[in-house]
Amino acid sequence: MQFPRNTPKGPRLSARHLSKAFETGSGQFLALHDISLDIHAGDFLAIVGKSGSGKSTLVNLLTGLDAVSGGDIWSSANGGTVITDLNQESLARWRGLEIGVVFQFFQLLPSLTVLENTMLPMDYCNAFPRGERRERAMAILERLGIAEQAEKLPFDMSGGQQQRAAIARALANEPGIIVADEPTGNLDSSTTHEVMDLFAAQREAGKAVVMVTHERDLSSYFTRTIELTDGAITAELGDVT
Repeated sequence: MQFPRNTPKGPRLSARHLSKAFETGSGQFLALHDISLDIHAGDFLAIVGKSGSGKSTLVNLLTGLDAVSGGDIWSSANGGTVITDLNQESLARWRGLEIGVVFQFFQLLPSLTVLENTMLPMDYCNAFPRGERRERAMAILERLGIAEQAEKLPFDMSGGQQQRAAIARALANEPGIIVADEPTGNLDSSTTHEVMDLFAAQREAGKAVVMVTHERDLSSYFTRTIELTDGAITAELGDVT
């Protein structure tokens, strides 16, 4: 399968002819079919579509959280890697270093403080010297405006603060791509725009941001939008070069 050359202007992540099938009681259900796309540095890509169109399934494949049924995904990391060929250990390390995942319901570990949650990816991937991790985590929390919450447990914080903490955790290893699945679905409109501004700042810093959303009124933030219908890309808007 042909993938882009690994050049400074090339994509960070490329998917070619992805499909995903699930076995159900009534037979096989094809959730995605023949999905191909490239994700570049500086992209703010929105994935839109009705419920059940395959949006979350697609981001689960792009992040390696779920296995493809067909097709391949290529990452520019380490000189170019077909991540669909990696074993689970290598895949988890790739994801920990190259992808920052932000979940709709935050998924912060409730028994850890905000600071400890932020340090967790650094500890897991051993990406930075142990003596530097706390300082790095505090710097990220400061950047996101929640440094004063560092020693709190997640349930002691508001929804907006928890989402900022989830973003901080996603940024811990300075990944090139941030993937967020409905990150504003549980936030009020004011906090939604604050969170979107945080994502926009990451895009402006040269990262790629991929976001699943139902909220059409956020379109001004996005550089590209793809629409899924019944597991296939049916429309694409924006700069796709």
